Amino acid sequence: MTQPSFTRTIRRRQLKEMVPLADSTIFGMEQRGEFPCRFALSPRCVVWDLAEVEEWLASRRTCPIERGQQVDVRHRRSRPVRGSDPLPT
Repeated sequence: MTQPSFTRTIRRRQLKEMVPLADSTIFGMEQRGEFPCRFALSPRCVVWDLAEVEEWLASRRTCPIERGQQVDVRHRRSRPVRGSDPLPT
């Protein structure tokens, strides 16, 4: 007789401790298929599969992520930098 497999799940608070990303970032990544999807245990309780989240973290460690292009703050429309202050490097 086979034993039922129990999947450990985590709630949002534990997920935020493991993955310090904003809720909107996580939601967007879920929608694009770039992050493990949550599932509902009840109408007011969503959880993530711990094994899937750990696997996602491990995959992020092994493949480097390209950094975004640095913005030249002298050319922004709101709060432009004025004067001769050197740009941070």
